[in-house]
Amino acid sequence: MAELKLPKGEKSVKLFLSGNEAIARGGYEYGATFAAAYPGTPSTEILENLTSYEEIYAEWSTNEKVALEVGLGASLAGSRVIVAMKHVGVNVAADPLFTAAYTGVNGGFLLVSADDPTMHSSQNEQDNRNVAPFAKIPMLEPSDSQEAKDLVGQGFEISEKFDTPVLIRITTRIAHGKGLVHCQERQQPPELDYKKDAAKYCMLPAFARQRRLVIEERTARLQEFSENFPYNKIEWGSKDVGIITSGISYQYAKEVFGDSASYLKLTLTWPLPEKMIREFAAKVNKIYVIEELDPYLETQIRALGVEVIGKDVIPNMFELSAEILRERILGQKLPEQELDVPIPPRPPVLCAGCPHRPVFYILKKMKVPVMGDIGCYGLAVPPPLEAVDTTVCMGASITMAHGFQKASSWLGTNKKAVGVIGDSTFFHSGMTGLADLVFNKGASAVLVLDNRTTAMTGHQPHPGSGITAKGEPTQEIKIEDVVRSMGVEDVAVVDAYDLDGAEKAIRHALDFDGPSVVIFRRACALLKGLPKLPPLQIDQEKCTKCHICLSTGCPALVHHPDKSVTIDTDACTGCTVCAQVCPFDAIVEVGGEVLG
Repeated sequence: MAELKLPKGEKSVKLFLSGNEAIARGGYEYGATFAAAYPGTPSTEILENLTSYEEIYAEWSTNEKVALEVGLGASLAGSRVIVAMKHVGVNVAADPLFTAAYTGVNGGFLLVSADDPTMHSSQNEQDNRNVAPFAKIPMLEPSDSQEAKDLVGQGFEISEKFDTPVLIRITTRIAHGKGLVHCQERQQPPELDYKKDAAKYCMLPAFARQRRLVIEERTARLQEFSENFPYNKIEWGSKDVGIITSGISYQYAKEVFGDSASYLKLTLTWPLPEKMIREFAAKVNKIYVIEELDPYLETQIRALGVEVIGKDVIPNMFELSAEILRERILGQKLPEQELDVPIPPRPPVLCAGCPHRPVFYILKKMKVPVMGDIGCYGLAVPPPLEAVDTTVCMGASITMAHGFQKASSWLGTNKKAVGVIGDSTFFHSGMTGLADLVFNKGASAVLVLDNRTTAMTGHQPHPGSGITAKGEPTQEIKIEDVVRSMGVEDVAVVDAYDLDGAEKAIRHALDFDGPSVVIFRRACALLKGLPKLPPLQIDQEKCTKCHICLSTGCPALVHHPDKSVTIDTDACTGCTVCAQVCPFDAIVEVGGEVLG
């Protein structure tokens, strides 16, 4: 989204914005001057849009913990701050977050957690509403794009009034769903000076015990505030059924029940407005708590002594929908629609020309245990590559490979595993694992797949890219320099498209008695501005239909019913991997020479 300048003479305008765009817009309108994030679906577009506003400093941080910490520093300096991340990123940032609840803030501080019900692009399905009472910080949940923008302003005010970080929790449907948003001019942020206060900001045990009392006093004030918070509201309809809900679940409930129910729509969802809940419950005959994932609201409302119907009929996993509510509550199941033409399954695959493909092709052939990580290389788990054994969290590949090798050595089996990690993920959380491996005399092979960008989330820059979030040139940190500085002596940099060179490097790394790192460097095939390589074609006279080329899993290779194989030249990037695996020299450049 380009930076919005209101038409001359206009004080407002309506735009069709996603929730992520609306949060960024809210940051602009309500005086944010600092933003930090680590990319992760479904949160990525928040910072991408914040970078377009000249009035806001915005950066991609090396990981979520760093983003939260630089945000806290900016808040102390007097900035209004937005820090954004996906739900699992909050796990990484939890250490400073829980203590920031003790220290409080100076400028308003908002942490946006974008949860991913049904795990469209995530390794787990956690409900980060539970973070708010755990950390003892207030939480806001928008139900549409307009509220996503408005609650940024409300969040800044709450943060500064109550001296606390504020959690704004959204889900994939809020992040990516679009709606009309009333946009206004930017408000001037408050001028806040930093004042040294060790008892507030230095969480030594003696000071922390004092701040613990402050948290309880603050929670009591927030509890009272929640009773009159204007976005916590009752919508009266039929009083036969009362629905207590929040976030996107409110939209599903309204779609199904319309005016045939009354609604208590909660937006400040920690701490909850207990008096409002009891008053609403007293005026309706039956109460449903409609919420996605955990019985977060239900558990707290039941603790108030209010009888409700919740997870006994509504699922506690995966995304909610209007159809699920109709079936589970009203007993109305929509007839299944049969398509005239059945849609064939389309499992996700690495892109044509992906530089990761040759590495995983080799690893599968070698049958070595491969500890995977979070990134595009997750696409090497399913057939036809089937090369990756584990996928847990950012940075776990190096540490799990180290643990595997150490345990194997201890047990006498002496089997090595390979840790595979991407360039952005290496900077995110791979360096500490590598330091542990070196320090503890490990002998694992670490493969860094350096495609020059954070590819899976949309090509965001990182410390090795040489460019900032704002598009400014910066110092490029070379991974091989970092690795050597940590004491790794066996380091190689290989072109990922060189199949023979890649295999030799991996075999050497596995044979080496000590830590070994191979950096496979080749830019993501989808990066803009790359030189275009000539596409390939298959010489059908030489092709024996052995299908070895298909084992690479490249989507540019087309397998026909007569068992012949051709190359979609529009999709082909000319990486030559298929030509290198062909034993019959049947794959050539279009109009060119044999490449095998």
